[in-house]
Amino acid sequence: MKNPTLAVALTAVLSTSFINVAQADKLDDIIESGKLRCAVTLDFPPMGFRDEANNPVGFDVDYCGDLAKVLGVTPEVVETPFPDRIPALISGRADVIVASTSDTLERAKTVGMTVPYFAFQMVVLTREDSGINSYADLKSHPVGNTSGTYEAIALEKDVKAWGGGSFRAYQSLNDTILAVTQGHIDATVVTNTVAAATLKSGKYKGLKIAGDAPYTIDYVSLAAKRNEYGLLNYMNLFVNQQVRTGRYQELWDKWVGKEIAPANLSVPGVYY
Repeated sequence: MKNPTLAVALTAVLSTSFINVAQADKLDDIIESGKLRCAVTLDFPPMGFRDEANNPVGFDVDYCGDLAKVLGVTPEVVETPFPDRIPALISGRADVIVASTSDTLERAKTVGMTVPYFAFQMVVLTREDSGINSYADLKSHPVGNTSGTYEAIALEKDVKAWGGGSFRAYQSLNDTILAVTQGHIDATVVTNTVAAATLKSGKYKGLKIAGDAPYTIDYVSLAAKRNEYGLLNYMNLFVNQQVRTGRYQELWDKWVGKEIAPANLSVPGVYY
């Protein structure tokens, strides 16, 4: 080539192209490895926990298994407490996060997040004999919640605005639910999954779900490394397929229950 400058530039472009072609996408790596490592939290039933035989089970565990199945690989659950979800992904101990991870903008600075695959709706948990059938019925009743939680802050604020009833704070979720059972308070507000797990456990007798609480829905996403566009695109389609094939509803019925309907995964007014 007569133009040395042009030759150098063309060589650089071609070299970059060859490097990009040679660099496999994480999706390819997972398929070639024959294994999908999912970071899952196992102390958050019914999303993730251990059964009596100490095996990982729950909605998120099954969801990881479904994703592995369509990829044609074997699922591997990497147990990760909530604070360790993103570090497990970034350090390479896990390929993806399937652990009820809220899709916050702060997290999205570090990892790539899919469209929501699950949504937590707040519901009223009360006794069957309380006379409470909706959130509006709480206005004249003693209610409570776990100190410092989003639900506690929202509920206490409403109680003050109502000018009736009363609010008590408790140190743990178990203490709060026990207080409802024993009649110290008449109701509390928890996620729909916690409510369903509480009723299924059989530990607390005479409780019921009395409708939704008018709080912000907590949308959660699958996550992968931020630059893994191929994997993220695939998981977005996977979430879509889970819903339209009915598998999402099937997993909801299995782990959450048919007593309450799943929250809509789409946000009104935007593309998802």
